[in-house]
Amino acid sequence: MSGPGPIDGRASGQGRVFQTGGDQYIQEHHHHYGAGTGSLLAPQPVGPRPPQGATVPDSVRVPLVGRTPGILRDRADLMERLRAAVTGPGGDVHVLHGLGGCGKTAVAHALFTEAVRDHGRIGLWVNASERISLRAGMLAVAGDRGATTGELAAAASGQRAAADLVWHYLDHSAQRWLLVLDNADDPTVLEEGGWLRSSPLGTVLVTTRHATSPLWRGTGSARHPVGVLPEADAAQVLCDLAPDAGTVESAQKVARRLGCLPLALTLAGSHLSHQLLESWSMDEYDRKLSEDSTALVDQGAVGSGQSRHLVGRTWQLSLDALAGQGLPEATTLLRLLSCWAADPVPLSLLMPVARGEVDLGHLDPPLAADRVEPALRGLLDHSLIGMVETDGRRCVQAHGVLLDSVAVGSPEEQRGGLAEVAGRLLEATLPREDDTSAEVRAELRLLAPHVSSLLRRFLGEGTARLAVRVVRQVLNVSEFAVALDMSRPVADTVERLFGEEHPVALDARDVAGRALFRMGHYVHSEATHRKVLASRERVLGTDHPDTLRSYVALHAPLDLLGRDEEAVALLRHAIAGQRRVLGEDSVETLTNRSLLLPQLGRLEEFNAEVAVIADCELFRTK
Repeated sequence: MSGPGPIDGRASGQGRVFQTGGDQYIQEHHHHYGAGTGSLLAPQPVGPRPPQGATVPDSVRVPLVGRTPGILRDRADLMERLRAAVTGPGGDVHVLHGLGGCGKTAVAHALFTEAVRDHGRIGLWVNASERISLRAGMLAVAGDRGATTGELAAAASGQRAAADLVWHYLDHSAQRWLLVLDNADDPTVLEEGGWLRSSPLGTVLVTTRHATSPLWRGTGSARHPVGVLPEADAAQVLCDLAPDAGTVESAQKVARRLGCLPLALTLAGSHLSHQLLESWSMDEYDRKLSEDSTALVDQGAVGSGQSRHLVGRTWQLSLDALAGQGLPEATTLLRLLSCWAADPVPLSLLMPVARGEVDLGHLDPPLAADRVEPALRGLLDHSLIGMVETDGRRCVQAHGVLLDSVAVGSPEEQRGGLAEVAGRLLEATLPREDDTSAEVRAELRLLAPHVSSLLRRFLGEGTARLAVRVVRQVLNVSEFAVALDMSRPVADTVERLFGEEHPVALDARDVAGRALFRMGHYVHSEATHRKVLASRERVLGTDHPDTLRSYVALHAPLDLLGRDEEAVALLRHAIAGQRRVLGEDSVETLTNRSLLLPQLGRLEEFNAEVAVIADCELFRTK
């Protein structure tokens, strides 16, 4: 959603429009908008006291929303559409929806500031996160627009329809207005009281995490998705907030690791710019993130304990709302997704659970087969996941920072069970090892990052074997670049876990050597295979099938490096061993005999070995 350039803005008084802190508490209170704009404080209703906690807000003219951005990066197109609505004839309802922390409130605040400052609109801001705050705020709006204390008292005590009173005064306002209903993450709060309406005298702007509520359709609302920032804009946010912490290139690395999520960027920039005891650079912060991303990012929210201000807690608001709607299983499903990567997850990966083939009843909350679909729908509705299509397959995808936060927050006693289920689902979805079709190639490309992520999060022999198997399959279907990118970190991880000479670690390094060879890195491939061969000879013996395979693997790069004599000697040694150990008619023995043919320089040797063709024909007819 890139635009022609940054939008700068200044609120009335000493308030400022900062980058992307839409969900954080603002400390800069505005106290006036100039003459002729009405009373700052709405009248307090008289008569019966409202329910406990139903306090009237101090102001509906000041958006108490958090530290807001000085420059609104990459929102120019959206701002232009919203600006046209505010300056137009009125009667529109606009809904900004997206993941928590993506900057919906920052956009609303920037529009609010412009509407008041540049277009002479009355700005009205209501916290719509819960029934009490919405009702109190809307009654304060009615008071601001001229409702008498008696009318407000009657509405507060239930003697008069509160929403009707509010909209009567909005419809008869002497000045045009912009009404922001912020954090309306539970649309039923708006729907049940009839609070969401349109008026020819103003524009209504709603911010919400709920993307698909029937209320938005029923009111004819224009919906605008608000997502993460492009990488360049995300890096600039960090540079805006912490200009002395590093270069744009360093900021891009941090932004990439944070998934370009505005809330995380704002907290990271705040942390970097307000350090007292230490003074980290962007590069140092990036290294720290690799160790403890969620906890580190949340340190930027100094002085705020509210969940909306913390990356590690903001998602919990949506999960709590889903549990309140009878979908506690959504938490379990998101925890399961957090075992995998932030890449697209094919829905086929979840089908064994939906069919009852993999039981998640031992988890808390349990996830029964018939609850997978509703749980998925709930996560989609609350913008915790999104639907994408990759290589012709329907997938779900969640933000990486969200998944990291959920993984860190999962109960310790459940993590082993979640990892086991995540591994079983991956194994159940893997195609046959002898299938090298284009469809299988696409499927393996999708599954590969999730296997790597599972191995990083849950170190164990079963997970390690699964990872090595997947890398080998990816290599066998000729996805050489994918196999190389995956093989080296897998091998490094397995070696750290079990030691360099554990059989699984040797398998992992063997696959890495083969991937290096396929990508043309012959010198590195030779070094890798030579090291694996030495370990296998020492640990397994010279006649073990895996050791014999290492002779063949080492022969390949040597051959292309022009070291023919050594290459042929290794291949002959492997064939002799395979004839003894695997048998004359084994597929491996016959295959490697055929590899020897181009290496033979003397006619008598070629004539002797060419019998492999007849042996292969005989094997095929058996």
